[in-house]
Amino acid sequence: MYLIVIAWTYVTLMMAVAEATSPQGTVLGAIITFALYGLLPMGILVYILGTPSRKRKIKAREAAEQAAYDAEQAVARMADAGAEPAASAAPDAGGKTPATAEGNAVAAVRKEP
Repeated sequence: MYLIVIAWTYVTLMMAVAEATSPQGTVLGAIITFALYGLLPMGILVYILGTPSRKRKIKAREAAEQAAYDAEQAVARMADAGAEPAASAAPDAGGKTPATAEGNAVAAVRKEP
């Protein structure tokens, strides 16, 4: 993209120089030529072609902000519960089902004697 911008800027600069050095041309005409044929179209082109990049940067920044917010909320929830913050606040962080009941909160199920 920048190669196009550099090349077109060079072309319009040469057009402006030709306008300024021409016996019938003026410096004001050269400035207007450079601005209207060079700077304005290239500014529009750079803006349009840079849109996907800007969107990616915005999306990455929002994802980072959301991740920071989620981490902050997880730490706050753990602090409210009185427990130490875990490595992950996701409910199934390990991906495996527990083999036994966790803690003494659940009584064992057995037959009556």
